[in-house]
Formats: sequence, C-alpha cells, structure tokens
Amino acid sequence: MATTATLSTPATRARELLQWVFSVRSSPLPADLGLLAARVGLAWIFIYYGGGKLFGAFNGPGIHGTSLYMSNVAHLHPGGFFAVLGGLVEFGSGVAMALGLCARLAGLALVGDMVMAMITVTWATGINNSTNPPGYQLNLALAILALVVALLGAGRFSLDAVIGNQLAARHPTPEGSGGD
Repeated sequence: MATTATLSTPATRARELLQWVFSVRSSPLPADLGLLAARVGLAWIFIYYGGGKLFGAFNGPGIHGTSLYMSNVAHLHPGGFFAVLGGLVEFGSGVAMALGLCARLAGLALVGDMVMAMITVTWATGINNSTNPPGYQLNLALAILALVVALLGAGRFSLDAVIGNQLAARHPTPEGSGGD
C-alpha cells in the first residue's frame, strides 16, 4: 500500500512536466552559445521547408504540391493530411526553435519528422545519393541536432529560460529553495 507521500496529484505531475519543458540548467557560456547556434540553424532550415509546404514560400510546392508528393512519393495517405501535418511540424517547430519556446518539445517533433522522412522517402536511396530522392544524410544530421536541443533544452538565450525562471520562483523545489 502506497503512502500519501509517494502519491502525486495530477496538478503536481503537470507542474513537473511544465518544469521539465521549460527547464534550463546553468551551463558555461560556450554551451549556451552552441545551443543558440543549433536552434538558429534548425529554425532557418525548418521555417524554410515548412513555409514551402504550407504557403508555397521560397518557391516551395505549397499544400497541393506537398499533398501530391506525400501521396505519390512518400506513400502517406491521405496526402493532404500529411502535407498539413508535416508543414505545421516543420514551420511551427522552426518558429519555436527561433524563439527558444518549448524547444524540447519542438526538438522531439523534429526528430519524429526526420525519422518519418527517412523511413518513407530517403532510406531506400542510401546515405549519400545525389539523385532524386536524395540520400538520408541531411535527415540524419537534422534529427541528431534536434535531439541535442530536446535533451539539453534551449539554453539561457531563450524564452524557455525566462519562463523556467518564473516557474521556479513561483514553485521552488525543496532542494532549490535555498538559493542558487
């Protein structure tokens, strides 16, 4: 039989999840600058591709072209659903990376997006193929970079750090209540 000390309430679990999402640990300046560079690089790439999928930006295919690609090349049906889903994940996660807002969740979403791209399109052509579809080397590099942000968080130069500091000030943990 569990004691009341070991049981957690839904509110406590939700608070712990929020603290994990927005947690930013103290790191040396070079580590935080590295996370900022990783986030900016991911943001640039995924805003570009997501914007192309959703809006036809940057000479992208737009929803209709992406829907056809998802159906005919990636064999994902319905193509329209996966076009919107892929575009939202890429564009939304790119914006989130740029701001450092929910960067852990955005990183996990991008890892899933790149794994799906490898499974459905690029894996069959190998790691380095210069024909269409290309190899999976870019998908692999982007997935690993996104995983780094998902595991380490956004760093001190982010909205996650601002929100995390506010959450910590409102709900200090027993070991963190003595000051940093």
